[in-house]
Formats: sequence, C-alpha cells, structure tokens
Amino acid sequence: MRILVVGAGAVGGYFGARLAAAGRDVTFLVRARRAEQLRREGMQVVSPHGALTIRPQLVEAAQIDGPYDLILLSVKAYTLDSAMEDFAPAVGPGTMILPALNGMRHIARLVERFGEKPVLGGACRVVAELNDKGQIVQMAEVQSLVYGERDGTISDRMRALDTIMQGAGFSAESSDRIMQIMWDKWVNLAALGGITCLLGGAVGQVASVPGGVRSATALCNEALAVAGAYGHAPTEQEAARVVSSLTNPDSKLTASMYRDMKSGGPVEAEQILGDMVEKAEAKGIEVPLLRAAAVALRVYDASR
Repeated sequence: MRILVVGAGAVGGYFGARLAAAGRDVTFLVRARRAEQLRREGMQVVSPHGALTIRPQLVEAAQIDGPYDLILLSVKAYTLDSAMEDFAPAVGPGTMILPALNGMRHIARLVERFGEKPVLGGACRVVAELNDKGQIVQMAEVQSLVYGERDGTISDRMRALDTIMQGAGFSAESSDRIMQIMWDKWVNLAALGGITCLLGGAVGQVASVPGGVRSATALCNEALAVAGAYGHAPTEQEAARVVSSLTNPDSKLTASMYRDMKSGGPVEAEQILGDMVEKAEAKGIEVPLLRAAAVALRVYDASR
C-alpha cells in the first residue's frame, strides 16, 4: 500500500515516521523549505516511546506522478483548501483519504472536492509539537489512530488498511462507530479550547480558582448538548470522563489552540469552536461560553 502523508509536522510527521520505520511505503508531501530541512537533518522524533530518526521519502506537489492507495491527511484545518489542491493529483479511483483533522467541517469539504467514496472517518490522539529545530517532540505517551467507513461498515479496504496500520509502533484501530468517535473528540477539544483560551490557563489553573470548576463544567455541558442535539451524545461514562478530566485541579493540560495562541501562531478557532457554535444556533441551543471563546479567538486572530 503506497501511503502519502500530507503534512510533515507534529501529527503527520509522528505517525508517518512510525509507519516508515515499521517498513511501510511512506512518502511525505512537503513544501520546499521543509523538504530541504528533512533532507539535511532527517525526520527526528523525540518520544517517551523512544527516539527515532528516519531518512524520509519526500515529494513536492508538482512532482506527484500518480495515485496513492492511502492519503493520511494531517494538516491544520485552516490550511485544508491549499492542501487539497496540492494532493489532488494523488487521488485515484481506489484512493482512501484518511483525515486526522480536528472538528468535523473538513469532512464536508473533502467530500465536496473528491466525492463520497474516498473519504474515510479518522481520529488521532497524540500530544506533539514541532520545535524550532524541526524535531517532532511527543509530550505525552498517548499515541492512537482510529479509522473507519463513515457509514459504519467494515469493508475489505478497511481490513486491508487495518493490516497495514497494525504493528507500526502506535495504537491503531478500525472502528464501525468512527463518526461517534470523531464527535467525542470534537466535544473534548471544543470544551478544552474554550476553557484554556477563554479562561487563560491550563485546566488545573482554571480549576484551582474560585468559580473555575463551575465555569469549566458549564463549557463541557454546552459542547455535550450540541453533540446530543445531532444524535451523537457521548455515553454517560464518556461524558463524565470529559467533565472530570477538564475540571481536575492537578491537570497541566492545555489545548493546542491555547499553545498556538501563546506562541503567536494561527489557531483553528472556526473549525473547532466557530463550527460548534453555528451548529448550536441551528438547533436553537444557547452556548454563551463557547460563543465567547470563539469571539475571543477571532479577536486574537484579527489582531495578528
């Protein structure tokens, strides 16, 4: 299976490097500047699961010479449109597109551009960043990738994909409930992003001040209400886990949006928070805290 990883940053670089090190046929679609760095220094992963350096196969958009079997799409959501133009020549009749983006808006955009058939559902969990040396630094032990047909079937191509993903150095799972898993992740990210970006600190910092737990819980409940209105309410256990983890006074957890904001970079405000607010409004659900968080990030983004 020929695999094209679109995005050689923290997420795509991490999973792509693990797959390449496990002997899979992996090529990274990169821009010229990143390609030069990777050719010079290799793709370096710093991880609690063991450091890794590979000499990756690289291709730039103009050099794509035909379809790939699998496209692992792991760019920031706000770069999706340009990424689609770049990897379009790699999409053929049998290509699978496995997105590992945040939120849900990207699914509609991918289907609009490439049709229903190629687009899978996907969700990843890895806490990693690209440092100023171009190294991929994994900051927590979690490393999982879940994928599946969006209609819940277990197809032959899912079985083939699962075979490729197993034994590659991270947790991999084919699921018949991938859309629910994606909604669960979105709820968690929206609540976490709202808590950290609106209230200005890590989960534990917010939970440790008067009113912090109450405000964080309210943000969680707003996101949970939206998911429920669209038929994707998490299980009671999952909902309780979200609230518990995001009101833990000992937690140092922050959202990637918060870290991006603190570093002065662009944020996925519209894809994670803005889209959830729009969905809430369409169902007549009041989400004042999520809306405030989205507005705060829009103000930040405009000020950049």
